[in-house]
Amino acid sequence: MSPTSASRRASTSVCSTRKRSSPSNVPADALARIRARGHIGIRLGLTRMRVLLAHLDDPQLALRGALISGTNGKGSVAAMVASILGAAGYSTSQSPSPHLHSYRERITVDRQPIAADDLDALLEEVLQASEPGAAEHGPATEFELLTAAAYLWSARQKVDVMVMEVGLGGRLDASNTWDADVAAITNVGLDHEEFLGRTIASVAAEKAAIIKLGQQAVSGARGEALRVIRARAAELDVPLTVRPPLPVLDMDRSGIRLDHARLGALHLPLLGRHQAANAAVALGIIDALDDAAVARADGEAIRSGLARTRWPGRLELLDRDGQTILLDGAHNPDGALALAATFEELAGSLPAGRPTLLVGVMADKEVAEILRALAGSESLRAARFVAVRVPDTDRALPAADLARTWSDVTGSSADAAIDDLDAALGYALETAATEGGPLVIAGSLYLVGHLRSHLVPEAAGLGDA
Repeated sequence: MSPTSASRRASTSVCSTRKRSSPSNVPADALARIRARGHIGIRLGLTRMRVLLAHLDDPQLALRGALISGTNGKGSVAAMVASILGAAGYSTSQSPSPHLHSYRERITVDRQPIAADDLDALLEEVLQASEPGAAEHGPATEFELLTAAAYLWSARQKVDVMVMEVGLGGRLDASNTWDADVAAITNVGLDHEEFLGRTIASVAAEKAAIIKLGQQAVSGARGEALRVIRARAAELDVPLTVRPPLPVLDMDRSGIRLDHARLGALHLPLLGRHQAANAAVALGIIDALDDAAVARADGEAIRSGLARTRWPGRLELLDRDGQTILLDGAHNPDGALALAATFEELAGSLPAGRPTLLVGVMADKEVAEILRALAGSESLRAARFVAVRVPDTDRALPAADLARTWSDVTGSSADAAIDDLDAALGYALETAATEGGPLVIAGSLYLVGHLRSHLVPEAAGLGDA
């Protein structure tokens, strides 16, 4: 496939509101019905999704590209792959989950969110297509509807390559109704154990199930997880490329520099040494897409694409009115460990005062383990700790419960427990200003998305379509 001469971009019209829950320029009907499906919760299984896609004439059959699973790093890898392919001249689509600010982010073409009017029409169409199967199979979930919409929009835009993230696990995830050219598994850790099992082997088996006959496979997993993935690939006679992390030359506030055997030093403007593993998987996907005759990126496209990669809300440093703020979704123990390690390494380039740590988590997460991982950083363990309740979800852990868990884990009392989001942010900003140190916001991408809307003007302008 040759690169397109002109990118087929979605409209970049934006909303003026920064409120997450009620967009001004998408009629409430379609969006409200989609949002209402969120209360259904997680219902794994492929039957509903296959019936829905059949009523849409199976748009996924027209798509080429990569499906990415993994406990952490899916979004970073997808962002790198899409950026590299864009630099090589290909049009790409993505469907990040969850979104930070707007449902428009769930369907992007060439990294531009779908226009609000297009999203409204698309959601109405997908909702109507879901009705025939609802009586027999139950109503489609929010994630199933959005995934179907992403497949439909990508097919209609005739994108060259789709770079799709698995929602949860792999085997029974709605995204797995697509037979991508490349199946990638970033890494495997314990998360969503009630759905995926309580051992690394069981989680790896769920994720490895995205590997199908006739594909290329890529992974950065190690140990027992890699053995499970290798067995799946061997069973189907699928070529598997295992990519160890690229060597890290150095890291500062601008990102990391990686050492590539053929291309030399590569700059990636994402923070954290763990991104060296994600970059290796991303480059493995690029090679696999070439092997599958889907797309090819030369060294210059790889270099410039990596250098232009953006992935907001994930170890993102902001400077706001003289204050340094570090945002990170860190919603499981592995993510929290990466945040703690990165914070320690960056400490010398951050304001020298005592840090303030604003955290909100979901009650169904491994809360104590997440906090224990954060406290692995001596600086964060000594931080002024502010607990907040993640807004707009029944899954949120009350701030008082989170504060008690912090005390149990660290032996230190929380500075404050505030359920109201605006009040918690105001308190944390004031505390950080008094202490003269950085403010770290972590624990949930939902929390980060809400707060980033207050902190980043262009994010507030995106609105919530």
